[in-house]
Order: sequence, then structure tokens, then C-alpha cells
Amino acid sequence: MVEKTKTFVSEVWVELQKASWPWEPKEKGFKKYKELVDSTVIVVIAMLLLSGYIAFWDFILLNVVTGLVR
Repeated sequence: MVEKTKTFVSEVWVELQKASWPWEPKEKGFKKYKELVDSTVIVVIAMLLLSGYIAFWDFILLNVVTGLVR
């Protein structure tokens, strides 16, 4: 069991070394995470726009269905 765990951890470590990380390893401080922060901001803005779109159509359809049922 211990040997399997060691093998698994070493294989995971090898795969993590191959991964492309969203920051420059040579940069220091907040600049290091610029791409990560930019991507996060884009995702948050997209989710806000999508939630607004869905809420708008939910409100419209709720009023239409309520008007038809009365």
C-alpha cells in the first residue's frame, strides 16, 4: 500500500511538471498572477452578464405566463 502511494505521488509530480501554469515563474509579486487575475475578471464579468440575461427573461416569461393564466 505504501509503495503504491509513493508511485502515485511521484507520477502526479511528473505530470504537474508538464502542466502549463497561468503565471510567469520569473515574475515577482502581484505581476506573477496577471494572466490568472485577468482570466478571473473575464469569467466574473461573463457570469454577471449571463445571470442578468437569465433574470431578465425569467421576469418577462413570469409576467407573460401570469397574464395568460389570469
